[in-house]
Formats: sequence, structure tokens, C-alpha cells
Amino acid sequence: MVAQLSTEHPGPGLDPVAVAELEIQLQRKLRGRVHDLRVLPRGRGLALQGYAYTYYAKQLAQHALMSVTSCPLLSNEISVI
Repeated sequence: MVAQLSTEHPGPGLDPVAVAELEIQLQRKLRGRVHDLRVLPRGRGLALQGYAYTYYAKQLAQHALMSVTSCPLLSNEISVI
């Protein structure tokens, strides 16, 4: 199931249930590659936060988000540790 998020106003009015659903979908796709994964509404798009052991995992998270929503990714703040 693809989360249907409005690209017109995904900021403060974004449904917290939709954000939680996105996080669950991403965690399933990433299979533990990103820890403490969070999707945060930012202005007119989304930001990713969490921790990964490789830059590849960070990139996978970005592409996974783009595959499940049409909301723009404004920043990938996943830290590589």
C-alpha cells in the first residue's frame, strides 16, 4: 500500500498516522539497515532522520521514501556512524 500524502500542504497539517505508516513501510523495505528511522514533515516536504552504518543504507532509505510517496524529500539527515 502506498501512502497518499498531499504535496500541496504536507507541513504542520500532515496526518501523523500517514507519517507513522510511511515509517513502517520504510522500515520493512530497509530491513534494519537504518536505526531510529524517523520521517518528519518539513515545510512542503519530508525529511529523513536516523542512523546507518553505510552511505549505501542512507541512499537506500532515500530511494525507498521516494518509492512510497510523491511528497518531495527535502533533506536526508540520516547520520552514517
